[in-house]
Amino acid sequence: MAARPILYSFRRCPFAMRARMALDAAGVAVEHREVLLRDKPQAMLDASPKGTVPVLVLPDGQVIEESLDVMDWALARNDPDGWLSPQDRSDAEGFLATFKDALDRYKYASRYDETRARGDTDPEQRDVAFEALLDLAAPLHTTAFLRGDRPRYLDIATFPFVRQFAAVEPDWWTALAPEKLQRWLAALINSERFQRIMAKHPVWTS
Repeated sequence: MAARPILYSFRRCPFAMRARMALDAAGVAVEHREVLLRDKPQAMLDASPKGTVPVLVLPDGQVIEESLDVMDWALARNDPDGWLSPQDRSDAEGFLATFKDALDRYKYASRYDETRARGDTDPEQRDVAFEALLDLAAPLHTTAFLRGDRPRYLDIATFPFVRQFAAVEPDWWTALAPEKLQRWLAALINSERFQRIMAKHPVWTS
């Protein structure tokens, strides 16, 4: 049997989530190695010294260590749902350039402001992230997903981070996020594919 690519992943990491979604959509079987980010295995660090997930090690030794690159590699091999789109990748990168920074500052406010206590959030950064999200979600006024009536690359590349945002203050999200945006996120979270890629794996040890 041909060797499978090795995927170093962490279940709750949004970057790893979108990579696993694309691998699943492409039907690419991998050797899944679940890691603890506080105790990274040396084999992963040898392959990718940056020490973040996902890391995909191909059978020929090539290492793909950025989640969007993993998505592109998988979908270039097989893209039955027609996800692959350079424009969608560009739009996802543009959105996350603002949203992810604001999300981190909102969720982990004490890391960025020493006057805040551990566990505090930053409402101003929440608003920055939310404005970026509303811009991204504008197409949902007329369609169920960002590029039409079914999920595409842009949806998959962004929703794990929106999921993280919504979970910081669920009551605030439920009260203030537009209903169509909430339905979009719920549809992706409740999809069979997302439930499948969120299956728990034992922590890998060499």
